[in-house]
Amino acid sequence: MKRAKQSSRQHFLRIGVIAAVVVALIVGGVALYNSPLFAIANVEVKGVEHLTSDEMAQLANVPKDTTLLRVDTATIEKRIEQNAWVADAQVNRVFPDTLEINVTERGVFAVVEVPTSAGASIKRWAIASDHMWLMPIPDANSDAAKTTSSKIYEDAASALHIVDVPYGTKAEIGQVCTDANVNNALDVVSGLTTELAGRVTQVSAAGTAETTLVLDNGVEVAFGKAEDIRDKERVILQILADNEDNVAYINVRMVETPTWRAV
Repeated sequence: MKRAKQSSRQHFLRIGVIAAVVVALIVGGVALYNSPLFAIANVEVKGVEHLTSDEMAQLANVPKDTTLLRVDTATIEKRIEQNAWVADAQVNRVFPDTLEINVTERGVFAVVEVPTSAGASIKRWAIASDHMWLMPIPDANSDAAKTTSSKIYEDAASALHIVDVPYGTKAEIGQVCTDANVNNALDVVSGLTTELAGRVTQVSAAGTAETTLVLDNGVEVAFGKAEDIRDKERVILQILADNEDNVAYINVRMVETPTWRAV
């Protein structure tokens, strides 16, 4: 009986010790969580070229009095990913005092000349390869250009240009393009798998069936719908190879019966 009582006391003592340790850990954890220890002194951003430092600071909006323990990384990630340029964002804690933001950006796949009125007025829009409208590109001499990353202008200068887009085409930042003509043009060029893809400098997107490519040597290619792309590409390359610099126009809308015209 004496041994049983002693064993019982030891059992309760162990439980008491464990409970005391758990309480101490909880109290210590709460105190550490609410303390200024591990305060964020540095925010490092990686992978950003098209957003300015001011834009990133506004997007991240890291609270000034937060710490690595209290910071809500998931909310920051979601906030950053709301920007059209951002395909993915990951926020990491780097102890003792750094918050690291890794961004995967969308690039300028093409510049689309979108009519803004029934007349000749147009606005140049940057669009990504996943058909996401990125932004209207401000005129280089405008006040808006002063707060726009220079990388956007660099990419736009070398990007594919999509022209002859019908009036009424709607572009909205952060929205996927729903215009059939623009989407067809994007699908045609992104579907090319040979060196021909890099030679397309401009696409006329007046209609899906009327989609016409302009190559870097000035040759116009009536391509049509984004169908049988590999077959059309093979025929185009063969005509160019067989006739060297003597081609001005190629029509592969009906790939079974292609035609071409000499310079």
